[in-house]
Amino acid sequence: MRLSPRTLCAAARAAWRESFPLEGRDVARWFPGHMAKGLKKMQSSLRLVDCIIEVHDARIPLSGRNPLFQETLGLKPHLLVLNKMDLADLKEQQKIIQQLEREGLKHVVFTNCVKDENVKQIIPTVMELVGSSYRYHRGEVSERPLMFLLDTPGVLAPRIPSVEIGLKLALCGTVLDHLVGEETLADYLLYTLNRHQLLEYVQHYGLGGACDDVASVLKRVAVKLRKTQKVKVLTGTGDVNVIQPDYSAAARDFLRAFRSGLLGPVMLDRDLLQGRPAEEP
Repeated sequence: MRLSPRTLCAAARAAWRESFPLEGRDVARWFPGHMAKGLKKMQSSLRLVDCIIEVHDARIPLSGRNPLFQETLGLKPHLLVLNKMDLADLKEQQKIIQQLEREGLKHVVFTNCVKDENVKQIIPTVMELVGSSYRYHRGEVSERPLMFLLDTPGVLAPRIPSVEIGLKLALCGTVLDHLVGEETLADYLLYTLNRHQLLEYVQHYGLGGACDDVASVLKRVAVKLRKTQKVKVLTGTGDVNVIQPDYSAAARDFLRAFRSGLLGPVMLDRDLLQGRPAEEP
């Protein structure tokens, strides 16, 4: 008998974790040192611009945004571009917009730069925002001035508010995988997918059923992908070659599948949209 995904979901739900273990993780070291220099450069550049275009990942519209931009709200026109909308579950898009408006952000555009979706909205929106700004009405400014784009490196906030927000940022590729640990990230991804009942990973890897134990899942993924390695084990009768799953390779593939959309669209900030704050360690 073949069970539907809904049946599999209901059967496995009782064993799923209600929280993710966050203790003992040093989130402070996840901030790459080179970003501090980029952050200082950005702060000095903000004085020169008439409009700020902030680009952030649509899968985490509320988490991990740089507080530097919050300081400029109300002072300069500000457009938030939530990119990678094709990878985000946007069923609650209106809730996202409402929450951002409560935080002072009134101008938001969802984009998919790969397919040029909604990208053409950016320039007209910027022109409208700048044109209605008091800074635009300075002496000797032409009616149709040239527009220059000052690009800056992508930077994180110097202090990541919580371990869970750090894990979300890392899943989206903002924090280097090795700083967090590939298997730790794979475990948090598995926890998130199961908690939100997003079980496309089961079909993608042909696992046969949902599971909340990351070691078991990665073992099956490794075997499926033939990512195994020979390991010598010392026994009483001598060395024996044992075939073991390559858990690191399986974790990397699991993360790659998520980031490329092969596991379906995901909203990592669903907990915040539902009023549950990110967990503290």
